[in-house]
Amino acid sequence: MNRPLTALALSLALLVPAGAANAADRVPVTAQEQLALDIYRDIIAIRTARGQARTPEMVAYLVSRLKAAGFADADIMVSDYDSTGEPVQGLIVRFAAAKPDGRKPIVMLGHMDVVDALDKDWVLPPFTLTEKDGYFFGRGTIDNKYGITNLVHAFIRLKQEGWSPRRDLYLVFSGDEETGMVSTRAQAAYVARNIDPAYVLNSDAGGITLAPDNRPLAMAVQAAEKTSVSFEITLTNPGGHSSRPRADNAIYELADALKKVAAYRFPVRATPLTRSFLGALGQMTPGETGAAMRAFAADPADEAAVAVLRANPETVGTLGTTCVATMLRGGHAANALPQSATATINCRIFPGDSATATEAALKQVIANDKVQFKTLGDVTESPESAVPAEVSAALRKVIDTRYPGLPIQPYMESGGTDGRHYRALGYATVAISGAATRPQDMFAHGLNERLSVDAFYDGLDHWYLLLKDLAQ
Repeated sequence: MNRPLTALALSLALLVPAGAANAADRVPVTAQEQLALDIYRDIIAIRTARGQARTPEMVAYLVSRLKAAGFADADIMVSDYDSTGEPVQGLIVRFAAAKPDGRKPIVMLGHMDVVDALDKDWVLPPFTLTEKDGYFFGRGTIDNKYGITNLVHAFIRLKQEGWSPRRDLYLVFSGDEETGMVSTRAQAAYVARNIDPAYVLNSDAGGITLAPDNRPLAMAVQAAEKTSVSFEITLTNPGGHSSRPRADNAIYELADALKKVAAYRFPVRATPLTRSFLGALGQMTPGETGAAMRAFAADPADEAAVAVLRANPETVGTLGTTCVATMLRGGHAANALPQSATATINCRIFPGDSATATEAALKQVIANDKVQFKTLGDVTESPESAVPAEVSAALRKVIDTRYPGLPIQPYMESGGTDGRHYRALGYATVAISGAATRPQDMFAHGLNERLSVDAFYDGLDHWYLLLKDLAQ
């Protein structure tokens, strides 16, 4: 996923001084802990990044583990896809109900691919799970091979115990979430046609937010995602010799357009979800920012609060749609007038707004009919999800086994996951990872990705207990 640190985690990082992680090595103490660690280590070693074509290898490995635990061939479906010219696979696994009680199935999501990582850039080898200073290092330790490990381990553990759900449970693992989402779209369509779940639970976001001193602060539940869409805007010109400048220069006109985009602010948007999130966060955030959060939660029309929150990169995205220039190219020779100039503008669109309306707003702001717009890639717009009542109740029980009374706080993600495609199909989709992380330990997509050893082991019961509660 495109997984930025949430505003919740960033703001909470200001509250207490950083504390060192527990540096003592922790070893597995049960056979189940060892099994989970083995799966984690083995799948991190499989470089499932774009260009490597190794998701089939990871699928084969997971299938072998699941079959060894007792899952039948009839309950395992492997699908092949072409993602921008590269073969990828998706995996769907059914934990069949022996005596169905009439309730609809539950689908759990995860993605097997990762953003690539280079040995020369990392302190430790990215595709070798390494334990050091109280952490597990490796690409995918958080995004999302911990989620895959946790879900697969829960299925295996439950099967080995002889437990039988009263409703069907499905693992749905995609192979190219970080790139084309071809497998994601196909699997979402398959799920809608053939499974029609009660709701969808995602392992790829949410989780327990820790303060820098490792104090638990909240269980974050991702209930919405902003739509990501990129536009290319281009100005063209006949060009000519650089010794003969002309008034209509493509680079200058593009610069004028980008300045207008930079100055524009989309209308403020607020929903009960975002107001609740900022209100709760404002109770824990000191100073002017915390006061602005509380004021906005009470009255989204409070201009002073809006100004403070818009000036903060960590909160501006919660207030509505944002668009920002991210790439630039133009001209073809140092001694020639530019025949074209192009910029990429990436927009993160508030749930309920559309890419079409966002493009129309940008065109109106730029106010230059010569600017050509091109939408890059496919766009999937998704609404907010209400957290199903039985999920909230089960999650409350599970969190209380680790952190009694810890607040559960739904939020809107500014990044994106597979979940958007299921929301777009009308399914309530919430992300409830079992991982616990501190702000300074969030390196998904970055160098030296890591998860604390304690978080790895402490979260192993998360999905195991949730599924037992939801499917008894």
